[in-house]
Amino acid sequence: MQLGDPNRIPVIIGSGQVNDRPATGAEGLDSLGLMIAAAREAGKDAGGGLLKQTDWLGVVNQISFPELTGTLISGIKDALGIDPGFARETPSPTGDSPILLINEAANAIGEGKASIALIVGAEALRTAGMRKKEAALAAQDAPAAKKGPYPKRTPVQPEPRHLFGLHTPTDVYPLFENAARDSFGQTLEEAQAESGEIWAGMSRVAAQTESAWIREPRTARQIIEVSADNRPIAFPYTKFQVANAAVNQGAAVIVTSLAAAQAAGVPDDRIIYVGKGAAAHEAEDPLMRPDFASSASMNVSLERALELNEIGIEQIDHLELYSCFPIVPKMARRVLGVDASRQITMFGGLTFGGGPIGNYMTHAAACMVDALRKSGTNGLLFANGGYATHNHTILLTKTPQPEGTFPQEFDFQAEADATRGEIPAMELEYEGPAQLETYTILYDRSGAPKQGVIVARIDDNRRTLALVPATDTQAIKRLSVAAPGLVGAAGQVSKAGTQGHWSFD
Repeated sequence: MQLGDPNRIPVIIGSGQVNDRPATGAEGLDSLGLMIAAAREAGKDAGGGLLKQTDWLGVVNQISFPELTGTLISGIKDALGIDPGFARETPSPTGDSPILLINEAANAIGEGKASIALIVGAEALRTAGMRKKEAALAAQDAPAAKKGPYPKRTPVQPEPRHLFGLHTPTDVYPLFENAARDSFGQTLEEAQAESGEIWAGMSRVAAQTESAWIREPRTARQIIEVSADNRPIAFPYTKFQVANAAVNQGAAVIVTSLAAAQAAGVPDDRIIYVGKGAAAHEAEDPLMRPDFASSASMNVSLERALELNEIGIEQIDHLELYSCFPIVPKMARRVLGVDASRQITMFGGLTFGGGPIGNYMTHAAACMVDALRKSGTNGLLFANGGYATHNHTILLTKTPQPEGTFPQEFDFQAEADATRGEIPAMELEYEGPAQLETYTILYDRSGAPKQGVIVARIDDNRRTLALVPATDTQAIKRLSVAAPGLVGAAGQVSKAGTQGHWSFD
């Protein structure tokens, strides 16, 4: 193969990851500190003083320290002593951000606009939480009750779903899980067994991965069954089935031109080529989907990435399928034709490897680079962000890529839009008969049901939302048993103030 001009061929030659486990918040690094530490680790891995020569900088946004947003680029530049001609911070910390930045850096190198690119991100929600509690104690006030590690964030524009308790990904993703279970023809037991098998496999990977946050393997039963240390979160998910965001983690990769890597003396067996990628998205509102059991943008992203690289899934040696909640890899593996027993992570998944909000895939990319240096030829990275919204897939490979591979057009939105079905209109003022489309049950920290949330279809194919109060124990029980026929079951929506309430016929 004629490689052509090595100045236009992007390769990854450095990766770095850091975990910070402080005894106190004062001792802990913030997000910027973690980014700087991870970048330095990537620089050590690359060698040759390449980090100092960075001329393209991509930063994954963070939420742990809101006051740092907008200052990350200058903080990284000052700390590392670099002066890149191009630098950008992603608008928000979505899960596809790291793969997007890798693809953009590869394009910049392919266009001859960059030679050495640094992609970096981090979250320090553990430090942020500790500091908040310590400050409250210092003021002789009891620490405020806290639900999870996330800082308080008020939506700029409240959406209708917020009125029904659907605020975070933890609340919303079960809607996809419960709809897909019916679409896949599974019983609740079969669907949970699949989740347990996939998640147990990820826990075993994390146990063998030095950079993972939780390095204790769990069995499928420990993952799916409710217990004292595995409370229910939102039906059917337990704590061990959701992303673990209470971490202090940073990761970085260095993408350079092949010429820069060779000039720095990077050995051939440490050079990983960037292959082509494919991205597509759904509507930002998670309820504006044709259905909750599939995703046109996910399908296009995965299928196109393989087609663009002229490769089949049987030629993929290492795989990372985004794993914020079980439904995402469940959907993705069906698109790829991958068995549930196959290893789908290099880092350990967002539960066990760690879930640093938008930066998980930088850790996955770093682990993929390490894996390819040891064995195999091809690694596929699939990223997902938002509410099963943003999808970006890319190939990393030891096979040299010819000049002309980059720049590439990775936006396949038009194709996803063309294959997506009609999106039902939302009608929140509706009262009358409807059919259950999907649902979840939200639980409090003690494991008691707070309420059920129903997404229902009206006869004219519109969609509506309704609540099931915790006091309706019979309906809550029927939802939690999830017997066959629950999806599509008939019911009534009646108004109760600003919300609809659901009752089964």
